[in-house]
Amino acid sequence: MRHRIAVVGSGPGGLAFARVMHRHGHPVAVLERDPAPDARPLGGTLDLHEGLGQLALNKAGLLAEFQALSRPEGQAMRILEADGTVLRDWRAGPDDQANPEIDRGQLRDLLLGPLDVQWGRSVTQVVPGTRGGVLVHFADGRQDTYDLVVGADGAWSRTRAAVSSVMPHYTGVTYVESSLDDVDTRHPDLARLIGDGSVAVYGVNRALVAQRNSGGHVKVYAQFRAPLDWHTGLELADAEAVRSCLLELFDGWAASVLALLRHATAFVHRPLYALPVSHTWTHVNGVTLLGDAAHLMPPLGAGANLAMLEGAELAESIATATGPEALDEAVRGFEEQMWARAGRWAKITTAGLERLVSPDPAEAVALFDQVQPSPMG
Repeated sequence: MRHRIAVVGSGPGGLAFARVMHRHGHPVAVLERDPAPDARPLGGTLDLHEGLGQLALNKAGLLAEFQALSRPEGQAMRILEADGTVLRDWRAGPDDQANPEIDRGQLRDLLLGPLDVQWGRSVTQVVPGTRGGVLVHFADGRQDTYDLVVGADGAWSRTRAAVSSVMPHYTGVTYVESSLDDVDTRHPDLARLIGDGSVAVYGVNRALVAQRNSGGHVKVYAQFRAPLDWHTGLELADAEAVRSCLLELFDGWAASVLALLRHATAFVHRPLYALPVSHTWTHVNGVTLLGDAAHLMPPLGAGANLAMLEGAELAESIATATGPEALDEAVRGFEEQMWARAGRWAKITTAGLERLVSPDPAEAVALFDQVQPSPMG
């Protein structure tokens, strides 16, 4: 029996699910609201862990291709004091494959491969328990029915409402993201400051982090604790006004560090939201969630990795399901496994955010000491 299966969202988790299903000879409808692959920027680089994201790529038969594209040197991490003093300087070896970096766009293109994504299909509602399967409503008024709908549609998932009424809450930490282009040519001093991977500077309840992407592109993140309405009276579309506000927030930091903000462009406000640490739901036949839709947590390197492995594991578990009951049993088993692992990671990342954006900057350094190898260089 061929199941009618759809995954909502073409992020890493949804595509990992669809790609592993494809490898097992099972077509999946990938429903994506963006009208085209290049409709919007995809964000910064990702580090894929050996036992998580890389394992998912191996299940999809894509690990060798990933290794050819990824940047092991991007694992390098430098930590500075606010006055510019270097506190830590970790460098990855050329054969270190623990957490190599890859641009989100490169990862998406790798996962897309032969998949047939239905672009411009914005899901507005998922209704389980309808006759003939799960009914999916689209913004254009159309409807489709499936045996299984997998919600991989991120923090503000439209699929989630079919299984849970819980909504993300504000963590108290805000990011303002900006960018530097052609950094090695246009800003060589900043290129040296950032190194091959990332540089982070921690202060009292605030931090500046810059992370290399490929092609000389750098993402810069100003991180700070503030109420959700901290920007009242500030026009977020006014780049110079936002820059001035951030420079005031980080006043007194070294000029070499503040240059990350002085030269950055295209400021984007990204308040951090999270779901409860132990978010679960009563199983609903025909609908499940993975990734941020299921367990949105602080962005400390786990989210995309978990989503990809969950997508791959769910695909493997249902690829051999031959009837409605077998399919439902496979999904139930997947959910139990996902909840246990995601709960552990949610506790880790929630505690990590408390330490990284902390009244005591030494907490951030101590956290990195726990997870990084011995400093080199």
